[in-house]
Amino acid sequence: MSAPRPVRCAIIGTGPAGWTAAIYAARGLLAPVVFTGPQDGGQLTITTDVENYPGFAEVVQGPWLMDQMRDQALHMGAEVISEIVTVADLSQRPFLLQTESGAKFLAETVIIATGAQAKWLGIESEKTYQGFGVSACATCDGFFYRNKVVAVVGGGNTAVEEALFLTKFASKVYLIHRRDTLRAEKILVERMLAEPKIEPIWNVAIDEILGETNAFGGAAVTGVRLQDVHTQQHRVIDLDGVFIAIGHAPASKLFEGQLETKQGGYLVVEPGTPKTAITGVYAAGDVTDDVYRQAVTAAGMGCQAALEAVRLLAEEDHHRSQLTAGEVAEEFSHLTPAQQKAASQA
Repeated sequence: MSAPRPVRCAIIGTGPAGWTAAIYAARGLLAPVVFTGPQDGGQLTITTDVENYPGFAEVVQGPWLMDQMRDQALHMGAEVISEIVTVADLSQRPFLLQTESGAKFLAETVIIATGAQAKWLGIESEKTYQGFGVSACATCDGFFYRNKVVAVVGGGNTAVEEALFLTKFASKVYLIHRRDTLRAEKILVERMLAEPKIEPIWNVAIDEILGETNAFGGAAVTGVRLQDVHTQQHRVIDLDGVFIAIGHAPASKLFEGQLETKQGGYLVVEPGTPKTAITGVYAAGDVTDDVYRQAVTAAGMGCQAALEAVRLLAEEDHHRSQLTAGEVAEEFSHLTPAQQKAASQA
């Protein structure tokens, strides 16, 4: 079996955080290796219209935006490996990574940009109209529902906050919840109940999202069929959009037991930085951000992570350049046989 391949900077995951990190790491001459993971491009690849990403006067498509970021990273010199990292041993530097094909890498720095996935209801009609009236981000898509009727599904802070946010655009907002009480903070609930545009519908679940398609393949939501959780009776409500707000699940399982997480599984970083508790390991984007969850904030964190990696390696390179031959031999002796071989190859 061949020895692990040494790399200066490994980026796990793509999307705005991963691609931006790759661009900056490549500009910093780190020759970054990007592992795309199961969803190359992240959540924006399942988003249609994007009009709040800076630099574009006209609406752009999410998949197109991710393609542009990928192409820019490649142009700058990043290497892309379309595989999933299945093992990440962060117990010592360089960090051992292994992909699903069995390929191994020893990374001097690691940027975690695995993102998060919105939790969905899991019904077939939800998939049919995803991006065509079904969304998981009111901040991203609320603008498209000016003077229209929408529904928010959920009962926590996110659901109530999204319902309140949507009142800026929509003519009416239904809050659909399968219980008769909300888990959201009291002050948010009070604001919601005082908002005349919001109508809560209690003790119901969405049985089906209704819509229509045209001859050109276009689709649009026209309503929802609700089922009472107690009586099992159905009712139909006409509306134009459905926002699923039942939470997000950060893709942090690979790092369980190695990196600290906060509620919900989001990776903990030093406030105001992408630094984790392990030197040389950084987290950027939705895998650590449980507040904003926007493409532009993820991109900013990816930039920060890459700059931190560049700075760390530059300082270490400078330190090594000042070592005597004896000191180099001393440092080398503390490495494992595999690390010594990889260092020699590097």
